[in-house]
Amino acid sequence: MAATKNDRSQKAKAATVFIDGEAGTTGLEIRERLSHLDAIDVKSIDPALRKDRGARQELMRAADLVVLCLPDDAAREAVALADELGADAPKIVDASTAHRVSSGWVYGFAEMAADQADKIRNAARVANPGCYPTGGIALLRPLVDAGIMPKDYPVTINAVSGYSGGGRTMIEAYEAGTAPPFDLYGLSLEHKHIPELQTYTGLTRRPIFVPSVGNFRKGMLVSVPLHLDTLNGAPSVAEIEGVLAKYYDGADLVRVVRADKAPLSRLDAEALNGTDQLELFVTGKPEHGQAVLIARLDNLGKGAAGAAVQNIKLMLGLT
Repeated sequence: MAATKNDRSQKAKAATVFIDGEAGTTGLEIRERLSHLDAIDVKSIDPALRKDRGARQELMRAADLVVLCLPDDAAREAVALADELGADAPKIVDASTAHRVSSGWVYGFAEMAADQADKIRNAARVANPGCYPTGGIALLRPLVDAGIMPKDYPVTINAVSGYSGGGRTMIEAYEAGTAPPFDLYGLSLEHKHIPELQTYTGLTRRPIFVPSVGNFRKGMLVSVPLHLDTLNGAPSVAEIEGVLAKYYDGADLVRVVRADKAPLSRLDAEALNGTDQLELFVTGKPEHGQAVLIARLDNLGKGAAGAAVQNIKLMLGLT
């Protein structure tokens, strides 16, 4: 009887990972991070064969896990290619938006719920979260779960990101000095991150999401303004902060920055660059009955490659 992929993996000294689409920004970042892990052996395709269906499928067959850093349609095609392998199909982490709300896929935000990391560990298919949704979900899901925010609450999510999250064309425009210093976009209110924002926050009403990009390479702020008297129980700023702190108590990569430790007047979007940390803040004025929830992260760290590596390690039993 032929050995299965699982049998081969158990005997191997290092798990084999193939990054399909490694030449892009996220793919390069993931490869760099994995290159420092002795327990993982990254395999690359000959650049001349990167669109060769057979060559890609053979690398998938030999891999324990495949990371997809591809446009959505290409990611769907890659999954179909892997499915043809049957029992030899690898585990998959998809960094595109193609499967984030798809049945049969586990959402790769390990801190989203108490059992989410275990779901990722046991999954064959994991959809890596979007950078903006990572911040929005981290802020809102605890409030929805606690019953403080009604599920039909009219949420507005504002966000600004560095230009590295915008793909090759945007990166080239900013680095050539031809892009505007600040660009508000997604004004059709049809941004592709809205389905996952709504699904994983637990909201039943479609949120308004207004993203923007600034003239800095990476870094991100996601903010949600609130009128406290419209929430269940009219909670105080401190009570909201307490709910978030309890929800993420013990999390290594997500932390709530207490207002009494660091009173806010402004926030630097680039402060967490080069890390996989996600910081959450609650600021407000009790006398006005208003608050603003804020998430800060590196859009290429916890917002992309850092999350992918975290999921890879969970799926391969390395953490």
